[in-house]
Amino acid sequence: MLTGWLPGVGLDERGRAQAAALAARLAPVPLDAIVTSPLDRCRQTTEPIAAARDGSMDGVVTDARLGECHYGDWTGKALKELEKDPLWPVVQAHPSAVRFPGSEGESMLDMQHRAVAAVREWNNKLGKDATYLICSHGDVIKAIVADSLGLHLDQCQRIQADPCSLTVIRYTTLRPFLLRLNDVGGGVDDLLPQAAAAAHAGLAAESDAVVGGGAGGGASAATVTGTGFPASPASDGLADRRG
Repeated sequence: MLTGWLPGVGLDERGRAQAAALAARLAPVPLDAIVTSPLDRCRQTTEPIAAARDGSMDGVVTDARLGECHYGDWTGKALKELEKDPLWPVVQAHPSAVRFPGSEGESMLDMQHRAVAAVREWNNKLGKDATYLICSHGDVIKAIVADSLGLHLDQCQRIQADPCSLTVIRYTTLRPFLLRLNDVGGGVDDLLPQAAAAAHAGLAAESDAVVGGGAGGGASAATVTGTGFPASPASDGLADRRG
């Protein structure tokens, strides 16, 4: 089922376990902010992350711009049913042309614009040395990643965003750098302030990419994670994963 903005859809047992595992991984990483989609499954994903810090959700900020795409009349329908809709192949191959049907339907392009605008605003608000976490949804995360790579939105369906995966983007004055994508189990030592400082020692705040790789210096980083598995049956994105 395409959950979208349906109310009352929380994490199932598997999703809560994923959220707890992610919180344990991120516990050593100092976060200047935790920002979440307003939907229950995202707020429940951030609960253990916040609890590992001050024990409450008081420091978690909700930003509606990071909420799921508004799927309009598709909301609540089974994916098997939606696959027969003439709009389905357009969603897969040409998402920038899609506006979901119904008065509440949103275009995927508008979804990308609001989500990227939110990230940029948080970058400006928190400053160039901040590391913060955004908890959002599959299609939203893929749209943010596509923007960070300079890709047209039509390429976003080539990007994978699994439940409770970790994607890390470092923003500089020149360009974003995608440091991690769809990471579901790696260590986080390289995200700690000391490691980041050492990695970029000697680089000017506006330096270009290091020869041979690297992500430049003096950057803001958005650590973007997807929600854990929602209570079944549900889906948190519209990528076609058949085959």
